[in-house]
Amino acid sequence: MTATSNDFLAQADDYVLGLLSDSETEAFEAAMAHDEALARRVGDLHDRLLPLDLSAPEADVPDDMTSRVKRAVAEHPTILRPGATNPAAAVGTRRSAWGMMAASLAGLIIGFGLGWFNPDPQPAVVAVLLDQNGVPQAIIEDYGNDTAQVRFVADIEVPSDRTMQVWTLPSKEMGATSLGILSGVQPTLLHSQDLPRPADQQLYEITLEPLGGSPTGRPTGPILGKGYAALQGS
Repeated sequence: MTATSNDFLAQADDYVLGLLSDSETEAFEAAMAHDEALARRVGDLHDRLLPLDLSAPEADVPDDMTSRVKRAVAEHPTILRPGATNPAAAVGTRRSAWGMMAASLAGLIIGFGLGWFNPDPQPAVVAVLLDQNGVPQAIIEDYGNDTAQVRFVADIEVPSDRTMQVWTLPSKEMGATSLGILSGVQPTLLHSQDLPRPADQQLYEITLEPLGGSPTGRPTGPILGKGYAALQGS
């Protein structure tokens, strides 16, 4: 039986999360080489997971992880509904259930790995801020409701007479606009006012400023990291 394009599109999440078997991965990659829509889907998923890849700390998988997953699967109710007589429908139901279980498991792992939760289920944009050497320093999630979240992914030393300030450039007309001052490198929610909804490729940066923030209302200190926003969702 040959998998259809829709079948492969449905497997894209599992492929990116590394949940496919070796044979399924080989078939998926062969299909992706000739299917632009499938390749775009995988690229979009990789882009959305990039901040997690950059921010999640390295950790060894427990030795009993496989047995724990198998035990959890065994404890699930029977997937096939009583009275179902259509084999194709049964396969589809099982695939959907496995997909939901995989997604739930991945969500739990990600949630515990990050140790924090977003104030909104879907940011409008995500920007990965890099230093002058191209090394990731921080991730900014802007929710488009005058709220943004900053998380550092690198160790940053701030002199005692300086503070970090977050900026964005909504438009050339508005110029660089402060999103707020950071008290440290811990994950921080910032609240600003009267900013337009963030756009694709919008600039974000963090600079070192005098205590209390920039005296001019514009960035004046050295740039710790900067990056451009990537739209999230549809």
